[in-house]
Amino acid sequence: MAATVVNKTAHAFDKTRLEALLNRRFFYAPAFEIYGGVAGLYDYGPPGSSLQANIIAEWRKHFIIEEGMLELDTTIMTPAPVFETSGHVARFADWMVKDTKTGDVLRADHLVGGVLEARLAGDKEARGLAAAPPSDDKKKKKKNAKAAAVKLDDEVVKEYETILAQLDNYSGPELGELCRKYDIRNPDTDNEVGEPQQFNLMFTSSIGPTGQHPGYLRPETAQGHFLNFSRLLDFNNGRVPFASAQIGRSFRNEISPRAGLLRVREFTMAEIEHYVDPEDKSHARFAEVSSQVITLLDRKVQESGSNQTVQMTIGDAVASGIIANETLGYFVARIYQFLIKIGINPERLRFRQHMGNEMAHYATDCWDAEIHNSTGWTECVGCADRAAYDLTVHSNKTGQPLVVRQALKEPIVTEKEVAEWNKKTLGKTFKADAGVLQKIVEELPEPELLRLKSELANGTTTVASPDGKEFQLTPELLTIERRTFKQSIREFTPNVIEPSFGLGRILYTLLEHSFWAREQDVERGVLSLPPVVAPTKVLIVPLSARDEFAPLVQEISLKLRKAGVFSRVDDSNTSIGKRYARNDELGTPFGITVDFASVQKRTITLRERDTTDQRIGSVDEVIEVVSELVQGDIDWAQACARLPAYDGVQAID
Repeated sequence: MAATVVNKTAHAFDKTRLEALLNRRFFYAPAFEIYGGVAGLYDYGPPGSSLQANIIAEWRKHFIIEEGMLELDTTIMTPAPVFETSGHVARFADWMVKDTKTGDVLRADHLVGGVLEARLAGDKEARGLAAAPPSDDKKKKKKNAKAAAVKLDDEVVKEYETILAQLDNYSGPELGELCRKYDIRNPDTDNEVGEPQQFNLMFTSSIGPTGQHPGYLRPETAQGHFLNFSRLLDFNNGRVPFASAQIGRSFRNEISPRAGLLRVREFTMAEIEHYVDPEDKSHARFAEVSSQVITLLDRKVQESGSNQTVQMTIGDAVASGIIANETLGYFVARIYQFLIKIGINPERLRFRQHMGNEMAHYATDCWDAEIHNSTGWTECVGCADRAAYDLTVHSNKTGQPLVVRQALKEPIVTEKEVAEWNKKTLGKTFKADAGVLQKIVEELPEPELLRLKSELANGTTTVASPDGKEFQLTPELLTIERRTFKQSIREFTPNVIEPSFGLGRILYTLLEHSFWAREQDVERGVLSLPPVVAPTKVLIVPLSARDEFAPLVQEISLKLRKAGVFSRVDDSNTSIGKRYARNDELGTPFGITVDFASVQKRTITLRERDTTDQRIGSVDEVIEVVSELVQGDIDWAQACARLPAYDGVQAID
């Protein structure tokens, strides 16, 4: 067993140090930086790109492969009628306010939340409950001045906390009222802000050289799934439930993207659309996850003005009706398991249910996986029950049936009243109104048809159109008969459960959760990324760049590649300690040292990043252990049981 105990909390989390590391090592950086940059657009460097690719690979394995999903890759550019039909043109919007003097634009709910949180922080400082936050530069001093240590009345504190608990549930006019009531101003200028206005988040464009075909850059990948539903259903042999999945770029014209990767205008999403019978939302694998304990914050608690969470098994949450159905609960549990697997701290992960007013226009229920970070709680995954909304509106618009036709084991026999027309007489009598009249009568509910049948038996009856026009009917024109129908096919529009992942947000919160500094040296930052997502799995460190090490280094590299383990060689002139330290910053979990004894005896040392513990073994033994570590088949304690400790000395002849 490894003897080293690591104290990762010796130093408080320092966001400034993390951001400096991420910038210096080029995990990501502002796009177009030499031109001044554009807010909300970022480029990923080599480690950031590899980290995202590894998260995506694990996502594909965890969901697409393990769940047998059908993968899609649909277009980004989308004709306007698609989003007009889906409701995005009318309703995919946030509320913004403008600084009345400078014209600066701010997102209304973020402004209210930020100002009230700053005032509560100042209250805590005034009460001696929290230390003043550090401020190193002029900008930070300016913003911190807005949150001066001022004690608030207990009633005001309670009001602020209640508002923050319900913040996502306020409408635009209500946010405007909060700004006026609590004198909420632009924190950068101290100027008042105007009334909230809706701002559509989609980027507009045009298709073709004439500009006659308006379009949008998609704000989500979902519509590409729905428009291909019939083909997907056919590919799945006409059976539900099944799921489609897609990983791709999406675009949202955010009002004020000021939180790094947490709020950007172009980003990578991973979305699942799980199609299910609306009369049966059970899940075949629910029993596998029913005992999974998660942290929940339901809508009733939030609407009462509280943020008190509760820990509960998925089984109990579904049984008690907190989570609406098994399929929704199953995916909540699978989302939780994925996030923990890639390194998210379970103590900083919760699932929050949407309140009524914040629910997307297409959703009937929605739970967000929120991850805590230096800015607060951030939505990183949404899991929504979209019901049959999307398939229904697209079917109605295009006339294409987006339905499932299911053969019934037992035919359903029903009886109902049916209108029978003498169409020749009907046409002569009512001419252009004949079609309208037919439609009116055939859409009547059965009690109304029975009333007409009774009145026709006694002579005549009258039917009125929606605009008040009356039509007199006789038995020569219309008879109503009771018919027997045998139904052997059930036709229905499936409901959709949609888990939607913002990969950039997940990536950033993972970096925060993974970052710490060595107890003996705060300048030595470490990213404790799990091997499954670490950009580089193994660093190979020859003692120097001397030629005699090259054959063995090449052999080790080749064997690792054949084992599917990504490695890098660092044969620079700096010390081995410094080489390991700078790769600790990159999250590289394991290191192999090649020295003169390695060349003579074919033994190499294996170093673990967090503990810096080192083990020794033959080349093949170490590569076998490393492969199992990277695949997640064993942990470091099990590796230590197989490889003896390295005492720092290898004898050479």
